[in-house]
Amino acid sequence: MLLQNKNAVIYGGGGAIGGAVARAFAREGAKVFLAGRTLAKLDAVAREISAAGGAVETAQVDALDEQAVEKHLEAVINHAGRIDISFNAVGFNEIQGIPLIDLSLEDFIFPITGWSRTVFLTSRAAARRMVRQGAGVILTINAPAGHEALSGGFGAGCAAILAISRTLAEELGPHGVRVLCLQPNAVPESAALLRSIAQHAKGKGVEVQEFLASMANGTLLRRLPTLEEVADVASFVASDRARIMTGSIVKLNCGAEVD
Repeated sequence: MLLQNKNAVIYGGGGAIGGAVARAFAREGAKVFLAGRTLAKLDAVAREISAAGGAVETAQVDALDEQAVEKHLEAVINHAGRIDISFNAVGFNEIQGIPLIDLSLEDFIFPITGWSRTVFLTSRAAARRMVRQGAGVILTINAPAGHEALSGGFGAGCAAILAISRTLAEELGPHGVRVLCLQPNAVPESAALLRSIAQHAKGKGVEVQEFLASMANGTLLRRLPTLEEVADVASFVASDRARIMTGSIVKLNCGAEVD
């Protein structure tokens, strides 16, 4: 198993991507600690993991609240002894597909402040503890928008996450802590990502399925990634087999762009 005896905290563990990664981590031997605002969603994922023989705990945590994040992580370490993996899959209902000149200040700034805040708080909390133990992996989820001229504040928010991830990688590397940013282009199984796609499709005057088909046809593999595939890659990069990887954007886009 890739993650045998590892302890992983997953913020947004009740969502599509967070839940998929949690199930994959548990399948690979990790004990997973699911954190999120809606206990019912966390408990649903936890039941699946437990039924498959995995080790899991849940906690209601607002990942935008500094004290809540710190208190929860301290409780996890007091219980488990250490934290090996921190994964932030927190999502927001941001506005996309609207030109900047038509966007309100509040709608523009929301994804920038929201994503920056949660990624900073959860990553900083994990980093402080991982530095003391001399090892650990911090993962974030992001979108290609940080590289693109994408309307709204979403692109700027994604760019901020990339900057935080890269800066942490540089600062934490000497302490044995790795930092990676997972970047799928679209995962049709995720309701949140479908909602975002729908906004862009509407802005372009096309149907959602037509927009998705266009995205898929624009990749080298002529398809889009699945939740299971994203989770499998997350499990690998979080494992010791990927111990030379840090400071990287792990592109999970079926060849949407060639580097």
